[in-house]
Amino acid sequence: MVTTIIFDFDGVILDSMPIRKLGFAEVLKEYPTDKVNELLEYHERNGGLSRYHKFEYFYTTIIKQEFSQEDILRLANAFSVIMRDKLTDKAGLIEETIRFIQENKSSYRYFIASGSDENELRFLCKELGIHSFFEAVFGSPTPKKQIVGNLLKQFAFKPDEAILIGDALNDFEAASVNQIDFYGFNNPALQGIGKGYIHSFQTFSIS
Repeated sequence: MVTTIIFDFDGVILDSMPIRKLGFAEVLKEYPTDKVNELLEYHERNGGLSRYHKFEYFYTTIIKQEFSQEDILRLANAFSVIMRDKLTDKAGLIEETIRFIQENKSSYRYFIASGSDENELRFLCKELGIHSFFEAVFGSPTPKKQIVGNLLKQFAFKPDEAILIGDALNDFEAASVNQIDFYGFNNPALQGIGKGYIHSFQTFSIS
């Protein structure tokens, strides 16, 4: 029986993807526009991957330039400053998800496993007034596959007792590696992948 729901954050709980896209464009504004656009396209195709990975991808694959971890941290920190400023508006919360969480809080344990920065995530959850819904919130730089595996061990629930809800293929992969069921949401490309697809949380029930 499913007792635990692991949520992705961006695109599932918070409609943050457009702002995150603007954040990448802002912190990389000193680079050629065509190269930045290539990174933005990669970002949109790989929503579940961390900013640390995306900035490394930008250096290694797009501009093919040597970099240090200090370079990655500098960009990641500048990106986080923008996110903390722009993503604290409660209007960005995805209403149907929040309603589902509130209406079913006595039935399930809730966690967040996200590709976004962990400290930033915890800050946003407090600012948005939703931190009390979740037993724990985890994010990057730990890879999502590892986050889910750590959750299974730390909070002592079995794979068949949990599901993961996400909007990216990376979420499906994190669920699959850890042998838990995956439900896609807010991304029609995920239909037919995993256990099922959530067209609306208003009609969603866990089978």
